[in-house]
Amino acid sequence: MKRNRHGKGKILTQSEIQLLFTEGLPDTFYKCLFAIALFSAARINEVCTLLTEDIYDGRGRVRTHLTIRKGNTKAQLGTRTIPIIPDLRAFLIAYYPDAGDPYLFPGRYDTHGHINSDSAARVLRKACFKIGIEGVSTHSFRRTALTQMSDASIPLKVISKLSGHHDLAQLSEYLEVRDEQILGAAASLSMLSPVVGDVGKVGEYDSSTQAPSQSPKTKKKM
Repeated sequence: MKRNRHGKGKILTQSEIQLLFTEGLPDTFYKCLFAIALFSAARINEVCTLLTEDIYDGRGRVRTHLTIRKGNTKAQLGTRTIPIIPDLRAFLIAYYPDAGDPYLFPGRYDTHGHINSDSAARVLRKACFKIGIEGVSTHSFRRTALTQMSDASIPLKVISKLSGHHDLAQLSEYLEVRDEQILGAAASLSMLSPVVGDVGKVGEYDSSTQAPSQSPKTKKKM
């Protein structure tokens, strides 16, 4: 359930991610599925429809990049490749799909198809309930990843290349803006403060009085 978030899945903290992957998610299958969602910023349906060959080569080795195929993207805007960082590679090495199955995450009951994104969402809800985290949805991993990249000052144009957004305005809707960031933005304006006479730079306060520090005045000669 997403409470008071206007339909948006919450941004996960590192401690929540740690708890989710160590105590919440039930097995390697789902840990790998949601690790891909987190470390590639992919949509959940893009992860669920991955083919084994999109991740592993013919010898069962993890590739350097994963492939999100055009046919499985939203609005089929284009195929994209995403680097597999070491953190994700560790999950992919620990997990390997059933031999001969074309899908990376085959359906548990449909042996000829991939897992349904609704099924993945149900597992995630149970995991979050188990560890006491509210407001999480499958979209939380994508929002968390994109916000983390933005916080790391990665240019939006670069982030959009990875996320598959062709509209930067749409991408900005994913990014979380926190109170401390707003405070930091406002505080950055202090560099614009003018120096006014004997008062000094406006905004420079004496910590003991919380009043602007005063420069000592010279005595007038009689």
